[in-house]
Amino acid sequence: MADRRHPQHATGTARAVTHVRNVRRRGVARVIGVIGAIGVLTMPVWAQAQDWPEFRGPGGQGHSTERGVPLEWSEKQNIAWKIPVPGQGWSSPVVSGGRIWLTTAVEDRGVSLRAVAFDAATGRELVNVEVFRTRSPAARHPKNSYASPSAVVEGDRVYVHFGTDGTAALTTAGEVVWKTQFHYESQHGAGGSPVVHGDLLILNCDGGDAAFVVALDKRTGKTRWKTSRRQPWAQAYTTPLVIQVGDRAQVVSVGAFRAAAYDPQSGKEIWRVSYGDGFSNVPRPVFGHGLVYIATGFFQSAILAVRPDGTGDVSKTHVGWTLKRGAPLTPSPLVVGNELYVVTDAGIATCLDARTGDVLWQERLNGTFSASPLFADGRIYFLAEDGVATVLAPGRQYRRLASNTLDGATLASMAVAGGSIYIRSATHLYRIGRERAAPADVPNEPTFTAR
Repeated sequence: MADRRHPQHATGTARAVTHVRNVRRRGVARVIGVIGAIGVLTMPVWAQAQDWPEFRGPGGQGHSTERGVPLEWSEKQNIAWKIPVPGQGWSSPVVSGGRIWLTTAVEDRGVSLRAVAFDAATGRELVNVEVFRTRSPAARHPKNSYASPSAVVEGDRVYVHFGTDGTAALTTAGEVVWKTQFHYESQHGAGGSPVVHGDLLILNCDGGDAAFVVALDKRTGKTRWKTSRRQPWAQAYTTPLVIQVGDRAQVVSVGAFRAAAYDPQSGKEIWRVSYGDGFSNVPRPVFGHGLVYIATGFFQSAILAVRPDGTGDVSKTHVGWTLKRGAPLTPSPLVVGNELYVVTDAGIATCLDARTGDVLWQERLNGTFSASPLFADGRIYFLAEDGVATVLAPGRQYRRLASNTLDGATLASMAVAGGSIYIRSATHLYRIGRERAAPADVPNEPTFTAR
C-alpha cells in the first residue's frame, strides 16, 4: 500500500473443472449420460472460458480475452447475483474452475485470516476456512485491511498471503497444505500479492528493517532462494511480474528507491534501476513493446519505461522515457495496443504512446482510485473507490462509453471470467452479467467451513 493509499492489489493457468468431472466423482451415471448426449449445452460457462487466476488476471497485466462482458450495470441492471462477504478485506477476486476466491479478516478475539470461495454460477459459499489467527495484528493504514493481498490459484492449489502474518497453500477443498511466515516491519500492513512461476511461489517483502524477494517451493513452502534488496530499505507493497526477455525469464520486482529484475531460478539480480526518493510503491509493473513500465512511488512519483535487456545498474542507460506528471501511486498501469493508460489516485486518466511516452490525452474521471484498470471485450474499465466504474474505448482520443454505479466502497480490483465482471465492495461480492441457471440434476457440493 502507499503512504496514504490501501496496499491492495490493497495479489499459472488454472484447471478448468467441468460438470462431467464433478459428476464422475459422485458416480451419478445418469447425469453423465445426459451430458454426453447434449454436450457443451450442459457445461458451465467457465468450462470454456478464460479464468482470472491471480491479481490482474492471466499474465498479471489486466487483460482478458472474454467476450460478451457487460458494458452497463447498476444495482438493478445486469446483476447476476450479489452476496455478502464475511469479514473485511481488499484482496481482489480471483476466478478458477468455476470458483471465486477471496481472502478476508474476521475480527473476533483477535483476527481470523481466512480464505473464502464462492460458486461462480450461483454465488453460494463453498469454502470458508481459517488459515491464520493472530491475537496481536500488525499495524496497518486505516484505508488498508488485514486481507489485502490477492490469492493465486493453480490447478488444485490456492496460495494465500497475509504479509507478515503468514503465507499458505490450500487445496481447492479448503485443506491447508503448508504454512510459512516471514518477519519484516511493514508500516501499513500487507499489500503485494504472490505470483506462481514454474514450481515457485514468489513474494516481495519490503519493510523498514528488512527488504527481500523470496521464492518458495510451491509444493512444500520451503525457501528455495531469498535475495535481500540493496540498502537503504523502506516500505513497498508491490506484486512481482514475471516476463520473458529473449530466452530468459525475469522476475521484475519493484521496491523502495529502486526496482530490480531477478533470475527466477537462482534469485540473482540481473538489472536494477534507481529512482531517488521514491518509496511506498504499490502498482504492479506491466510489460510491452520491449519496455517495463514502473511506478516509482511517493515523494518522487513517475512512470519509468525501462528496457529489460541490460545488466547491472541501468538507470542511466536503459530508461526509454519518463512520465513525471500524472503518475499513479496505487492503480497499476495498463498497456493496450500501442498505448499505455494510467489513472492517478485523484482520478486523472492519461493515455500515452507506450513506445515514446508522448501524452495523447488526459481527462479527469469521477472519483478517487485504488483499483487497477482492466481491458476486456475491446473496452477499458476503471473502477473508482465510490463504486463508480467508467468504461472507455481504447484509442488515441478520449471516448467514454458508460458510467456505472454500485453501492459501497470499491478499493479492490475487478476480475473477469465467464463473460462476467466480478467486483468486491466493502461488504459484498457482485457478479456483473447475465444470470445463468445452474445445470439441472447435479447434486450440490457441500460447503466447507473450518476454524
